[in-house]
Amino acid sequence: MASTPAFVPLSYQKPSASETATRARQFFERLDRRRSVRAFSDEEVSENVIKDLVRAASTAPSGAHLQPWTFVAVSDPATKRRIRIAAEAEEEKNYASRMPADWLRAVEPMGTNKHKPFLDVAPWVIVLFRQDYGLRQNDTRVHHYYVAESVGIAAGMFLAAVHEAGLVALTHTPSPMRFLRDILDRPRNETATLLIPVGYPADDATVPNLCRKSLDEVLTIV
Repeated sequence: MASTPAFVPLSYQKPSASETATRARQFFERLDRRRSVRAFSDEEVSENVIKDLVRAASTAPSGAHLQPWTFVAVSDPATKRRIRIAAEAEEEKNYASRMPADWLRAVEPMGTNKHKPFLDVAPWVIVLFRQDYGLRQNDTRVHHYYVAESVGIAAGMFLAAVHEAGLVALTHTPSPMRFLRDILDRPRNETATLLIPVGYPADDATVPNLCRKSLDEVLTIV
């Protein structure tokens, strides 16, 4: 049996300089309309759509191509309810005593609080786990490289794919998130990093009137 080659030709068609500029501007303009949403419709979203969104996220680069992430997609109402109850229990502690005053002031414009109804209402709750190390079948460990960086890139690509599909999402981090490993019965090498409800926005959804930093504030050209 022939072995798989280590390298294959790059599948690439070079665009013109003007087309490159047009694509870059159009992609920015689409993503500039992306907003984090907290008011979801309960309208169904196909499982196949979720699968394609995760496929898109999994094209992300990763250290040594080990892809140290697991996306757990939850649509079961009972499981979503368990997640909401556990998340709100942690958030109640966070808002009452864990969060420092400067953090509470920083999130005040978003109107957030301990109540997280979107975890019930959104048709899908995606939990992104980082794989701190791999596990072989004989239970020995496989070292993973640049785990945080790799998972962060995959998360960003997932959010971009959600927006491109015409859906909305929210990045929710009810820290600590150890309860997610227990509820979703994940192995010991996985640590939850993000809760991402995904769906359509509610008809009456609103978002904070926030401004992004200017290009000069986020870009230095040398």
